[in-house]
Amino acid sequence: MERQDDGDDSAEEPGSPALAREHSGSPQQEVSVSMRRNDNYLPVLGEEKNLDVDFNTTARRNESIPMKNMYADDGSSLSSRLGPYFSDGRRRVDYVLAYQIQKPASIRRQSSRFGDNNFIRRIRRSLSMRSSRAPLQPKEDPEIAAQDQRTDYHEDDKRFRREEFEENLLETGLELEKDEATKISGIGFLKIHAPWNVLCREAEFMKLKMPTKKVYEVKQGSNLVEKIRLFIHKVTAPLHPKVDANRQQSTKSLSHPFSREKQHLFDLSDRDKFFDSKTRSSIVYEVLKRTRCTRAKYSMGITSLLANAVYTSAYPLHDGDIEGVNAEANDRKLLYEEWASYSVFYKYQPIGLIRKYFGEKVGLYFAWLGVYTQMLIPAAIVGVIVFLYGCATVDDNIPSMEICDPRNNITMCPLCDRACSYWKLVTACGTARASHLFDNPATVFFSIFMALWAVLFMEHWKRRQMRLNYVWDLTGFGEEEQDHNRAEYEFRVMKKTMKQEQSSPKSEKVKLTCTDRMPAYLTAVLMMGFMILVTFAMVFGVILYRISIKAALHMSTYSAARSNIRATVKTTAAIINLIIIIILDEIYAAIARWLTKLEVPKTDKSFEERLIFKTFILKFVNAFTPIVYLAFFRGRLVGRPGSYLYVIGSYRMEECAHAGCLMELCIQLCITMLGKQLIQNNLFEIGMPKLKKLLRRRKSELDSKQEEELNKTLQRHEKDHILGPFVGLSPEYMEMIIQFGMVTLFVASFPLAPLFALLNNIIEIRLDAKKFVMELRRPIAAKAKDIGIWYNLLRGLSKVAVIVNAFVISFTSDFIPRLVYQYMYSLDGTMHGFVNHTLSYFNVSDFQPGTDPLQPMHLGYKVEICRYKDYREPPSSSSQYELSKEFWAVLAARLAFVVVFQNVVMLMSDFVDWLIPDIPKDISLQMHKEKILMVELFMKEEQGKRLAARDNHNQDNCNSPSSATQTPPQPRSRTATHAVGWENKHKQPEENPAPI
Repeated sequence: MERQDDGDDSAEEPGSPALAREHSGSPQQEVSVSMRRNDNYLPVLGEEKNLDVDFNTTARRNESIPMKNMYADDGSSLSSRLGPYFSDGRRRVDYVLAYQIQKPASIRRQSSRFGDNNFIRRIRRSLSMRSSRAPLQPKEDPEIAAQDQRTDYHEDDKRFRREEFEENLLETGLELEKDEATKISGIGFLKIHAPWNVLCREAEFMKLKMPTKKVYEVKQGSNLVEKIRLFIHKVTAPLHPKVDANRQQSTKSLSHPFSREKQHLFDLSDRDKFFDSKTRSSIVYEVLKRTRCTRAKYSMGITSLLANAVYTSAYPLHDGDIEGVNAEANDRKLLYEEWASYSVFYKYQPIGLIRKYFGEKVGLYFAWLGVYTQMLIPAAIVGVIVFLYGCATVDDNIPSMEICDPRNNITMCPLCDRACSYWKLVTACGTARASHLFDNPATVFFSIFMALWAVLFMEHWKRRQMRLNYVWDLTGFGEEEQDHNRAEYEFRVMKKTMKQEQSSPKSEKVKLTCTDRMPAYLTAVLMMGFMILVTFAMVFGVILYRISIKAALHMSTYSAARSNIRATVKTTAAIINLIIIIILDEIYAAIARWLTKLEVPKTDKSFEERLIFKTFILKFVNAFTPIVYLAFFRGRLVGRPGSYLYVIGSYRMEECAHAGCLMELCIQLCITMLGKQLIQNNLFEIGMPKLKKLLRRRKSELDSKQEEELNKTLQRHEKDHILGPFVGLSPEYMEMIIQFGMVTLFVASFPLAPLFALLNNIIEIRLDAKKFVMELRRPIAAKAKDIGIWYNLLRGLSKVAVIVNAFVISFTSDFIPRLVYQYMYSLDGTMHGFVNHTLSYFNVSDFQPGTDPLQPMHLGYKVEICRYKDYREPPSSSSQYELSKEFWAVLAARLAFVVVFQNVVMLMSDFVDWLIPDIPKDISLQMHKEKILMVELFMKEEQGKRLAARDNHNQDNCNSPSSATQTPPQPRSRTATHAVGWENKHKQPEENPAPI
């Protein structure tokens, strides 16, 4: 529950907001409090400071910091009992700044370096034995002061900047309170409270939409779609969380940008609840970003102060505790019970409460994640049906039956030089049957379905987003959205300004141009190109591993190793690829951030978009390069027996199994997807916080019980300081975007991908919720009307997915060769004879010298002709081993399929996009109704003002002593009356109409 002083600070003197007394743990800290703010400070080594002053006199003279006692009569701290409030127990802490403070012991150690005489030792001993509440002595040894100043130069510099910044905050109307007697060693806290007048002023400046007294009824849509939606909502009522903010409301307050002149429009009966904690913290953050510290060489805002470690952290407070006897009912606890618990995994998310507590930006992320997970349900069901269809028809598949038939006795050419011998096609029976599970006629249908699914998902999200914009009063947001300059940009501009002033003083505003950023741009392009080449090199290294390990296993004397060569090579190579992907992901994220910092973007929004784009490019290439190689390049750069393609000397390029590369593509995709989700997304997110907590516990001298008892005595701002900092939503979005690519791009080869994504996301939602509620500091409540650049990435991936799946079906699977054989070359219109049709003949005498098998008699007889998978002329032909006419027929059919599939699916997608409106009809009607009600409200208000002004005018005329002698007004004509009435009716309402 929020508490606030409604008296508009009547107890305080005008112009002197309260900064309560800071706890001083040592005389050194008391000196820092007593420093006068109006002293000119130049950060020069050896600067003299006038410390020969009385502490009490200085405190009285410094009116910006009235001293208040933070201790009760029994000596205990008031703040420890009051929770997230100031020492008076009334004013709520809206924001906290943390900073480093010197430890008395460290000061003594630093001072001992410069003097070891008995006098200084006695002074130091007397200072250490002095009580923390004892008054400071009027004089201090100047030598010790100078030595301390030289030693603690950087700390003094930070302290003076903090003092100036805090003074500027006081001038904005904020109220401050310091707390340095904390249980967290070496950390001081500055607690900030925004009084009512500051909240009103900043809300008007930020144009925050607040609910008015006008309430209207929200009518549900009458069309069929809305009726179906309402029916589904009633049926799924048990799945909705028990949160008031998530229930459908039949009435809605009319919202309007807050204005102090129109306060009568808003319901201000309870000022404590009018601005909730999320809004209060965002208002204070805007003030912090706007406030400057100009005593240094260049202007510094809160971002610059944080970047220069003047303040170590800045964060709003959580509403309260989650667990424990003293945990009162609050939004955080409700979120934990109805959202962040694994026991409610089957329920919908309380999006309204998430937005209320964390802000619109975080609310939109979890709303998008919920829509994405919900849409994965039909995709997973269809994918399982396709997989089961493959399982049901595997025994009826004629090509796999022919491969598994031992009567065919087809001898295949060696898979590698020298070490590999001839082999029987029947040994590939298991691979052929497994390939049919993912390579069957239903795969084509599933690819078309997933392309349309992606479009439906994007359209569904757009409609959901518009509905949230209406409910959250974000319609029209964006024009007033402001983005402040980053600290690094301001620093670079300052350096450029100083250079220009030295050469030729100019008064023009300095900014960074494209020429200034050109070295950074070139570095970014070169580094990203180099990183992509590193990814290609890693994939090529895995290819060499597969080639060499296959040859080594063929030469092995262990029969078990020779019998499982394919499975061993595929699985181990996929695991190695996964490990490389996970390692490179972390490296690429750090490199992308470094490159973005080099470019010095002007605003946080620009920085975030550039960072997202670079990170996405690097991580996308890293994750999908091995998959792209298996899908489109492996088995096509091989050559033929007697004329193979070699790389790096004697390494022969690997070829696909007889059933194609689709099975290996499926294995690679499965291991990569599951591995990234289990290891990178879930294990790291669960394990890393627990590991950090374990390390902190080991470093601490307290045992678990003592630590638990200490945690109970910590204040709210101390507990939140222990939590991890909020680093943004980009990592959360990025892992979901990569998963979306896995689900859509190569779904033709892995129809179970949506199912695994669904299971992962069910855990991911609760994992992220637990992290946000329990393990992270409360983020700034940032406003946003959409998910930004992520929508464009999703839309691009959905378009690319159509092309990729068309090529996978056409070139990676055997779907097109089967169709061509069945309708062009089959004698009876069936698939009988398809395997023999796809195999070409090779005379073993045509092997290049040194490439024939070392053990040609491995099969028990001499081999003269072997078979290989390709469409080539036989050795007896005049154009032996040349590509046959069947090859060109299949290639033409493949290209035709790509063109037809792509255009048909794109056309269907565009039709679905056109068919479904972006804005739901009921929402557009309600938005139109809101505009009409707003006009009526202001017209009624304007009419009331005019009537009141007219009554006052008539009353003044009656009370005037000369009114009896004045000439009575002449009656107007009918035409004049109508003219005036028309003019008043069409006149725009004024903000401050002048009295008549």
